[in-house]
Amino acid sequence: MFSLFTAIPQASAYMLSSPYPEKLVFGLVTNGSEFIFLKLLKQDIPQYALSEQLTLLKCENELYKVLGILKNIRQALS
Repeated sequence: MFSLFTAIPQASAYMLSSPYPEKLVFGLVTNGSEFIFLKLLKQDIPQYALSEQLTLLKCENELYKVLGILKNIRQALS
């Protein structure tokens, strides 16, 4: 498994190249069992936010948190 933190710069670059500067841009990096969500607000100085690292490998499976975040993103984009 690779570290999710190595994928964040590439995901951030893709997010920054979004053709819709007035909208929030969401991203997700995963290695299949761990997840980090990203959010970009494009302004004069772009502002990024990262979620905590969620994992399916803990005793407390965080799958429902991941699904809840995906549902909230879908609602925000509607």
